[in-house]
Amino acid sequence: MSVNTDNLANQEVTLKSVLSDYVSKLKAGDIGALPAFLGLISLGLVFTFSSQFFLTARNMANLLTQAAPVIVIAMGLVFVLLLGEIDLSAGFASGVCGATMVLLINDHKFPWYLALFVSILVGVGLGWLMGILVARLRIPSFVVTLSAFLAFQGILLLMAGNGGTILLQDRFIIAVENNNLTPIASWFFSLIGLAIYVGLGLNRILHRRRKNLKSELFKVWLAKNISLVAIGIGTTYVLNQQRGNPPNSSIKGMPIVVPVLLALLVVGSFVLNKTVFGRHLYAVGGNAEAARRSGINVRRVRTTAFMICTGLAAIAGMLFASISNSISPTTGGGTTLLYAVGAAVIGGTSLFGGKGKLRDAILGGLVVAIINNGMGLLGFSSGTQYLVTGGVLLISASVDAISRKGANIAN
Repeated sequence: MSVNTDNLANQEVTLKSVLSDYVSKLKAGDIGALPAFLGLISLGLVFTFSSQFFLTARNMANLLTQAAPVIVIAMGLVFVLLLGEIDLSAGFASGVCGATMVLLINDHKFPWYLALFVSILVGVGLGWLMGILVARLRIPSFVVTLSAFLAFQGILLLMAGNGGTILLQDRFIIAVENNNLTPIASWFFSLIGLAIYVGLGLNRILHRRRKNLKSELFKVWLAKNISLVAIGIGTTYVLNQQRGNPPNSSIKGMPIVVPVLLALLVVGSFVLNKTVFGRHLYAVGGNAEAARRSGINVRRVRTTAFMICTGLAAIAGMLFASISNSISPTTGGGTTLLYAVGAAVIGGTSLFGGKGKLRDAILGGLVVAIINNGMGLLGFSSGTQYLVTGGVLLISASVDAISRKGANIAN
């Protein structure tokens, strides 16, 4: 009995230490994605109780498909923001790359996968050019990308020509934003994905314990994973509900774009967290001079970050073409870039560099999408939606600045 009592006491101390460490991180300014999580929960509850249509299968599917292009652009911006830089051209870069893909399919009969690959190469090339100007000529990224913003808008107008709109004629690309997995395939993807994620996390904890290394407390890990599994299963269940008008139209299943987003999240997170480039990116964003002195090729890191940003913008261009079945001179314009930057910042990525994760783009993108979607269901005007979204972005940036100030004081 005495042994068990000692173990319980030790476990209680460990739980208290975990909570104490987390509070210390918050006080030091490391708030991570906490505001975005709280925002998602709060907004979800408000709109669920305010509108009977918010938590329906049709609305959830529409919310995810409409938010997807902005989320992908925000993913690319995370790489640039981690350096403390900005890319104002990412929106219209997606339009140019999307137009490139559509023209290759329509006029040159390229298969969709080859046209998409070429459009991504075009995006990477545009990012390389901007990265060279920023990294080697030391022109501020704001100036370079603002110039590119105007140039890409002009290129898109020229590509669209007199017709003004380039219609997409490929059913595979159109299906990405407009079709769904079957209910069985949706459950398979969801359950297998959750099982792999939980399995990898458990293996990581066991591996670190076998090596006598400090690992995450199992109870904390279990609580987080139970919550994630519940969200994943609940979302899959809702998306598998009927949202068509049978028998003429039966629509069920997870939108195809959801697996696309999750695949980009997995690959991008691996690049940031498990590769040398990812570690160098955080190092340069935290202190570029210290990174240079330690032997990191700062110019190459900066250039590569811009290339990844516009490469992901090219994928967003494909999603824009898919959701509207066309590319127009306004594709990627309007509020696209503002929402993408807002998504990354609201999700927890710092505008000052060195802090952020790829999941921030998804969390922040969902916050922005829920604000617009929920307020639209409640009948608020576009002007009110812009005011609220701008206010949320300002609050997020303020929290970031205050947290950094707190961290500097603590240090």
